[in-house]
Amino acid sequence: MITKNLFLQGIYHFEGTGLEKPVPIHSELSHFVPDGVVNQTLYFRGGNSSPELITVVLMRDGVPMRYFPIGAKGDVHVPLRVVEDIDGGSVIELFIVAAAGVRGSVVVDLGMVEH
Repeated sequence: MITKNLFLQGIYHFEGTGLEKPVPIHSELSHFVPDGVVNQTLYFRGGNSSPELITVVLMRDGVPMRYFPIGAKGDVHVPLRVVEDIDGGSVIELFIVAAAGVRGSVVVDLGMVEH
């Protein structure tokens, strides 16, 4: 079985739109799982430069799959112990939730494997 490592990574500016309104962080943080392939998300690392709590949301086909809260001017590393198979044809994206008007930069590193 051939496996391929994939990463959604980068540093992106954001402005919060409200705690109940997840929005895409950036178009670069989207991945289409090819047909016939299984994707598994293995870990998430994140950093937050803002003075307020933010949450990065892992979305699967537009539905929240995981929430990663990151404290004010903080960071987080989450090795995922429960790993789900994400079937081909799915779209994986990273969204952000922050209070309206909160501005800052978010560092994201989502590690995945496909086989």
